[in-house]
Amino acid sequence: MADWASDHLGAAVLAHDWAMSGLRPYPVMQDALDQMNPPGHGRVGWSVLGALARAQLRRGRSVVLDGVARSPDVEHCREVALDEHAHFAVILTECADAGVHRSRIEGRQRSIPNWYEIDWHQVQRSRASWVAPDPVELRLQATEPMAQNRRRLADFLDASLRRSDG
Repeated sequence: MADWASDHLGAAVLAHDWAMSGLRPYPVMQDALDQMNPPGHGRVGWSVLGALARAQLRRGRSVVLDGVARSPDVEHCREVALDEHAHFAVILTECADAGVHRSRIEGRQRSIPNWYEIDWHQVQRSRASWVAPDPVELRLQATEPMAQNRRRLADFLDASLRRSDG
């Protein structure tokens, strides 16, 4: 949905896994991230996304951030938007049906250079520990038809744009 939202807005999409893939070829960086407590992959990735988003916002461009974010990551990004006088909204896409989620993960090929495909075991671990950030401005259910989710997202984005222009 992030790619679709970015197309709808004419915005850049900045994705956590793409950002972190740039660090994978450097074992020293991986060791440093692993030694952070808690491990720093998530925090560092969201920090990088925040900096890249800030650069785009300062140029007057919209940005869509994509990744599994926890509340501190969301708050960091919200602060960036506030500092740059930009509208910020959390759109959560979730999949309540574990079987559907598993089939989508196992069949997915993102082909991110220097990155790995996440397997179902990793997703299960994440699902068990992840708590949705609050507040969430729009929730989309991945088991709903794609056309319906796109329509709901477009309506939300268009309404948000009207509010920020007015």
